[in-house]
Amino acid sequence: MPNPNAGLIPHYPIAVPDPPTWPSLGPEDKAALKERIRRLLAERDAVLVAHYYTDGDLQELAEETGGYVADSLEMARFGSTSPASTLVVCGVRFMGETAKIINPEKRILMPAQEATCSLDEGCPIDTFGPFCDAHPDRTVVVYANTSAEVKARADWVVTSSIALPVARHLHDQGQRILWAPDKHLGRYVQQMTGADMLLWPGSCVVHERFKGFALERLRRLHPDAAVLVHPESPADVVEQADVVGSTTRLIQAVAEMPNETFIVATDEGIFWKMRQQAPDKRLIAAPTAGVGATCESCAHCPWMAMNALQNLEAVLLAGRPEIEIDPAIRERALLPIQRMLEFARERGIGRRGAAD
Repeated sequence: MPNPNAGLIPHYPIAVPDPPTWPSLGPEDKAALKERIRRLLAERDAVLVAHYYTDGDLQELAEETGGYVADSLEMARFGSTSPASTLVVCGVRFMGETAKIINPEKRILMPAQEATCSLDEGCPIDTFGPFCDAHPDRTVVVYANTSAEVKARADWVVTSSIALPVARHLHDQGQRILWAPDKHLGRYVQQMTGADMLLWPGSCVVHERFKGFALERLRRLHPDAAVLVHPESPADVVEQADVVGSTTRLIQAVAEMPNETFIVATDEGIFWKMRQQAPDKRLIAAPTAGVGATCESCAHCPWMAMNALQNLEAVLLAGRPEIEIDPAIRERALLPIQRMLEFARERGIGRRGAAD
């Protein structure tokens, strides 16, 4: 379905940072650093929550200390049930903001509060708000990868694990949708549900890099491999997938499918959990470039890479800066998030072991 208003939305060039270079740590130094962080977590009454796209050391430490490794929907849920007074969010800023929106009484710390997201950056409230005002007949549905201000303007917040069920629900009610910010995920949802959707033209700088023609060539080299794709990827990549789904769904697929080899089109940070769940499976990163490129597969978010053991220790030592949100914005942003979580609870969506 064409998007007649897409050309009216300004394009926001995203300044993508170079991935940070952290000093290499030998086994003894790393073990000592992790032990200091464990001690600090206990002293600060803090729990560590890490996204699947962060470094494997952080994911491992989160699980070892009673924290959680998850996608953004499960991170939101865990933060609301943990008794800890401080949540340390290893991810990008919108994840820390979401934790604060749901848990205003808790201290929210992030190792890299400056870590943002291309989807968030490409959908600023000063343009998105007027765009919504110009289409008052549409239900505003925004992806979780957005600022607190954009969430506060929405009717629904969704993650990739719940986007399809929510869109089907709204479509069945006869509602027309204004979707932001990821155009690839929006197009996929639109195609799968038949919903009337007006798409904001944003994209993820990581998933945008996957190349359909290069993936087709790789599939010929590995004809028995199953192709796992996140729906933020371009259409010619999604069309070749055996499984299209959220990070949690793709991890489940590696563990459950009989294939020995998988080609994975999402951030390479997911490989740590996939190898933990299915150590005997062979994982191949989907290509992000064509013939002659210096990097055939470079799918790792530079903002996620800003999280490391070193700045995790630093933020625990300092106890700041905290994530802060204007109370009025927080109250408005909480409503569409609560709507999503209640919808998920009613339908058993997103819990590990449940369908995404």
